[in-house]
Amino acid sequence: MLSFPAELPAGVDLPLLGDLVICAPVVAREAAAQGKPPAHHWAHLAVHGTLHLLGYDHARPAEAARMEALERRILAGLGIPDPYAPR
Repeated sequence: MLSFPAELPAGVDLPLLGDLVICAPVVAREAAAQGKPPAHHWAHLAVHGTLHLLGYDHARPAEAARMEALERRILAGLGIPDPYAPR
């Protein structure tokens, strides 16, 4: 999953955060390896990438904990189990 923040010209007022690029074969392979429904993995990657576009990061442990907690909360609201829970 890659995220690319939008770089709009000055004066262009659009509610655009950027683009997410997600490789479908990789999602399918990872979901199978992790024993989770592909739709759940797609949702997790979309949430994760969107949080990056909103400025969240996971380079440091405290940042990772904050970002993962937010991912868990958003996914729970969608009825998707904790993607970081041991399987």
